Amino acid sequence: MKTGTVRVMVVEDEPNIRELVCLHLGHEGYRCEAVADGQAALARVQEQPFDLLVLDLMLPGLDGLSLCRAVRNGALNADVPILMLTARREEADKVVGLESGADDYLTKPFGVRELVARARALLRRPRLGAPAAVPETDEVLAIRGIEIDIARRKVRTNGHDVELTDQEFRLLHLLASHPGIVFSREALLAKIWRGETFVTVRSVDTLVKRLRRRVEADPANPAFIQTVWGVGYKFADV
Repeated sequence: MKTGTVRVMVVEDEPNIRELVCLHLGHEGYRCEAVADGQAALARVQEQPFDLLVLDLMLPGLDGLSLCRAVRNGALNADVPILMLTARREEADKVVGLESGADDYLTKPFGVRELVARARALLRRPRLGAPAAVPETDEVLAIRGIEIDIARRKVRTNGHDVELTDQEFRLLHLLASHPGIVFSREALLAKIWRGETFVTVRSVDTLVKRLRRRVEADPANPAFIQTVWGVGYKFADV
C-alpha cells in the first residue's frame, strides 16, 4: 500500500489532540479525515472505505466502544484496523476496548512517536481475508435451531434475532461450520484475532463466555458451544 493512498479517520472530540494526531500522521504521508463525534464518524464509515481508524473512547453522540462495535458489524469497513485512544488506565477498560473490536490502544497522554509506530504496525497487518474471513455468500447456515445469515451477518436463535459483535459472529460461524470439530484455543486465537499484541488464550475463553450469553438458553450448561476439557471448544455434533 502506497503511503499517499492510506486513508485514516481520526475520531477525537478534543481539538488539540485531534489536530496533533492528524498533523503527525499527515507527516507520514497519510490522508487524514478528522471527525469530532461518534455519530458523524459512523455515517462516514458506512459510505467511505478507510485503511485505519483512530478512535477516542469518550465521544459525544456515540461513544468509542459503541462505534467500534458498529464498525465491526458493518460491511464496508468491518476489517479496518482500529487504534483506540483512552484516558483510562485500568486494565479492564483496555480489555473491553479490545473485546469490542479494537486492534490496539494508546493511553493518554501518549507520545507522537509511539502513535506513529502503532499506526504503522496496524497498517502492515493483512486485512481479514484468509483464515478468519467470513465468505461472501447468500447462504443461510441453519444448525440446531440457530440460523446464521452470512451475507447480512445476522443470527437468529429459535426465531429471535441475536445481536453479535464481529468477533462473536466470526467465532460462531467458524464453529457452527464445523460441528463436532475441536478447535484449540491457540487455533481460535490465530483465526479470530488478527495478530493483536495484547491478547492471549484467555481472550478466547472470554469471547466464548460472551457468545454463550448471546446464543445459549442456559450459558452454564451450553447446548451449542461446548468445552473440550484440556483442548479447546467445538460446536455440538449434529
